[in-house]
Amino acid sequence: MNIHEYQAKELLKKYNVPTVPGFLALDPDSAVSAAEKIGGDVWVVKAQIHAGGRGKGGGVKVVKSLEEVKNKSEEILGMNLVTHQTGPKGQEVRKVYIEKGTNIVDELYLSIVVDRANSRVNFIASTEGGMDIEEVAENSPEKILTVDINPSIGIDEKDVISISKALGLDDDLLSKSGSLLKNLYNAFVETDMSLLEINPLVLTGDKELICLDAKVNFDDNALFRHPEIEDLRDPDEEDPAELAANEIGLTYIKLDGNIGCLVNGAGLAMATMDIIKLYGEEPANFLDVGGSATKDKVTEAFKIILSDKNVKGILVNIFGGIMRCDVVAEGVLDAAREINISVPLVVRLEGTNVDEGKRIIEESDLTVISGSDLDDAAQKITKAISGIK
Repeated sequence: MNIHEYQAKELLKKYNVPTVPGFLALDPDSAVSAAEKIGGDVWVVKAQIHAGGRGKGGGVKVVKSLEEVKNKSEEILGMNLVTHQTGPKGQEVRKVYIEKGTNIVDELYLSIVVDRANSRVNFIASTEGGMDIEEVAENSPEKILTVDINPSIGIDEKDVISISKALGLDDDLLSKSGSLLKNLYNAFVETDMSLLEINPLVLTGDKELICLDAKVNFDDNALFRHPEIEDLRDPDEEDPAELAANEIGLTYIKLDGNIGCLVNGAGLAMATMDIIKLYGEEPANFLDVGGSATKDKVTEAFKIILSDKNVKGILVNIFGGIMRCDVVAEGVLDAAREINISVPLVVRLEGTNVDEGKRIIEESDLTVISGSDLDDAAQKITKAISGIK
């Protein structure tokens, strides 16, 4: 789950992480009121969407008068902001964050991620902060340092020194950087974040380290432990189909392809998407129905898949473990009848009672194609849609 910058900063303040004073605004007049409340003579108007690259897209403006605060807020609110993370469709801006201007001496990059390969939390640091960190990673990877943290110890002084050096900080800033890094680590671990990105982390003229931006993602599987974080969800920033799937216990992520996938198990879903690409097509979604592919769940899954107008065919790939394949086959057919699927449908079953499940599929009164294995099923669905592009 993602949250907005203003929400991330409110959360980080609870962990004594230094940020800049700011207020949320939903219209130009409240933006002006926010600037007046902040005081000073320089402010930043920031579009609030769940995507990076806002500055390049025109969603971040530095202003030097209240009139400019109002004018830039009017420009940004309601705009369709396109960044490298939103894709070409962009995202409508419904709120802005008004922040106090900062005397920036240097812009640095700092993030914390979960490294699933070694089951540790990693700090990623670079002196090259700002809007082009992706280019740094591609063209100058030596300027980025990764430090993994021993979970049984937490971040220690050796880690602080390594990260601080990677950020190019002088020794006289070690105390401040140590406090900052430890507080960020505590926030990350205690709230079950999967990503915490500070870009830029700035050094000011007063030798202060301030988090000028904050992007936070949380592990969905841990949200049951944090109802207060779940309350921060913004449905306007999420795909309606993904929200509908989440409400009924399905894991669905919309993609840009034309073959819908209905699968049980994340690993099997990834393999299904890979083999679709192998045969020259693109998956339209990731959809995991979980361990119980009941008729009701399958019906709702079909509805969600078909809500995407790009879908030209559907591949069902189910492994029947506890759930028997014959029961799954009946559920798939009942669901297909109920919603009258009009695109090619290929079903591949494997597991308990697989022969009976395949017989049910093959002898049905519906135009459903049975796949003998995943390779066969992938070839059949790609062939079936070849004339419907």
